[in-house]
Amino acid sequence: MLIKIGNLVSKRWAVPVLFTTLAACTTAAQASSYVMNRDPGCGCCEKWAEHIEASMKHDVETRNSQNMAAVKDTNVIPQDLRSCHTMIVEGYVIEGHVPAKEIARLLREKPDNIRGLAVAGMPVGSPGMEYQNQTQPYQVIAFGSNGPTVFASYN
Repeated sequence: MLIKIGNLVSKRWAVPVLFTTLAACTTAAQASSYVMNRDPGCGCCEKWAEHIEASMKHDVETRNSQNMAAVKDTNVIPQDLRSCHTMIVEGYVIEGHVPAKEIARLLREKPDNIRGLAVAGMPVGSPGMEYQNQTQPYQVIAFGSNGPTVFASYN
């Protein structure tokens, strides 16, 4: 392989092709996937995924799971923070109806002590749980090595 690349580099036309190919591979490797696990019978998860796609300009891959408890156990989500769907993005766990704004903040700040964000339960008015302009207060909880802490509050 090295000999072939060396032979290509000796040809002027090959250098731009080589760098373009390497750049494309690097870009593809950097593109992170947003993978949401959900119970196939839950409709609010799809609405939340639409919110994420629209707000974050990123596709959400949906994986149906018949055993969401196992997904949550594998991702070490505290029992009291569990909700209906679980998304993994850039190594972080996003549990439940977390607003895109808070996910973007997490990905921008990249705190070491946070493993993920959660909105426990299914609060009315949270993304994907909109209902007749009704809302109930809820908190986005960060969880990780420092234990649970309030990341954001919504009223």
